Amino acid sequence: MINDPDEVTILVNNEATDIKASSVNIGDIIQLKSGEKLGLDGELLSDTASFNTAALTGESKPDTKEKGETVLAGMINLNTIAQVKVTTAYTDSKLSKILELVQNATAQKAPTELFIRKFAKVYTPIVVVLAIVITAIPYFVVENYVFSEWLYRALVFLVISCPCALVISIPLGYFGGIGAASRNGILFKGSNFLDLIANVKNVVMDKTGTMTEGVFNVQEVIIHSDINKDEILRMVNALESQSTHPVATAIHNYVGKIDATIELKNVEEIAGHGLIGMVNGKELIVGNFKLLDKYAIKYDVDPDTIVYTLIALAYDKKYVGYLTIADKIKEDAQLTVDKLKSMGVNTVMLSGDKSSVVNFVAQKLGITNAFGDLLPEDKVNKVKEIKARNETVAFVGDGVNDAPVVALSDVGIAMGGLGSDATIETADVVIQDDMPSRIPMAINIGKQTKKIVWQNITLAFVVKGIVLILGAGGLATMWEAVFADVGVALLAILNAVRIQRMKF
Repeated sequence: MINDPDEVTILVNNEATDIKASSVNIGDIIQLKSGEKLGLDGELLSDTASFNTAALTGESKPDTKEKGETVLAGMINLNTIAQVKVTTAYTDSKLSKILELVQNATAQKAPTELFIRKFAKVYTPIVVVLAIVITAIPYFVVENYVFSEWLYRALVFLVISCPCALVISIPLGYFGGIGAASRNGILFKGSNFLDLIANVKNVVMDKTGTMTEGVFNVQEVIIHSDINKDEILRMVNALESQSTHPVATAIHNYVGKIDATIELKNVEEIAGHGLIGMVNGKELIVGNFKLLDKYAIKYDVDPDTIVYTLIALAYDKKYVGYLTIADKIKEDAQLTVDKLKSMGVNTVMLSGDKSSVVNFVAQKLGITNAFGDLLPEDKVNKVKEIKARNETVAFVGDGVNDAPVVALSDVGIAMGGLGSDATIETADVVIQDDMPSRIPMAINIGKQTKKIVWQNITLAFVVKGIVLILGAGGLATMWEAVFADVGVALLAILNAVRIQRMKF
């Protein structure tokens, strides 16, 4: 496999040569090995090939392409060696357009200035001028003016007005929030995102890899025959051992160890349909219902009424049942949606997966607004519609197709385990363990951090304001000034580190 994602293997006079993707010309033939990612858009020359398209579309089910069909940059070849004729220049490929969307979306994000930076520009010159005023002005209005006395008052004023409590405690409050988040598997890329996430009113999320695990699992086994369920599953598992398709992997993970006593003969894999072979002397068919139609095997189920991917089973020329295979909803997905609702946060699901699957998952989780069959640019438009209401939006995703909308949102959140490099790089917040329940936790940490920071600001201003007035009037000594400076700073620091002991 090529290590450099910008390199591809092309065939020149039937010899494989590795070159930069940007140097490939339209009409060149790319040779793609199993597990390699396609670098440019093209036309499939091989008879058939299966691709993982999750990074582009969010669809968890592998996409089997036939000869002559279009394949896109970013797709990962799953099984055999495939040959692709390049039809689009590197700069016009689907992947390049996604990266362009990322750049455009990033440019729309306004930088956030921290409060202390704005405050220091105004506060510092004001207190210096006031200290000079306290020293000089009394000379013209006080009869018994004593320079040393008014200089002392000015020095007390300067000590009191020293912004140590703000300069130290405010950043420390944000550092505490970032530290508390990291201890819970959440990485904030800047303290300003703690402020932003605290104001989030809408959480828009992807489905595959975000609210679901992103891998196939057997959901149900329905047997309509007198054949023992365990027996038929052992035969199906043995037949599927002859395939490298992800569906075969899901069945193997469900059934377990392959029964070596089962006799297999004449096994044939029919691309885009399934497997057929002689098992213990009788014909076993494992595939989609189109394969059963091809062999004129009658069945009593309507495949269109079932949301999940169906794997039909026929043994000895008779229909015996089916398996449903789907992407499993994460264990804490329901808890995530419930917590977000209790916090008054609206939830929306956007996915490239087919609408029936998206709506099913959304309905199961209690998400009222869900949209499927979306391209990356469609997701961007949906988020723009929400942002047009002047509400803070957080988007959670993991695939390359999510990178543009992650960049556009006010707070971009990426799943760090299964997430693509482009999405993680673009995101403002990274959930390191891929648990969606970290989303409401991150919002809560942001709210608590903001609360503590403003407690410190209020404490510093109130105490300093009182002692400043007393100091200017000669009623506060240097001891009170030291307390107003160092003492308040210590209290603010203790309040800031309190977030480290909180449970979220």
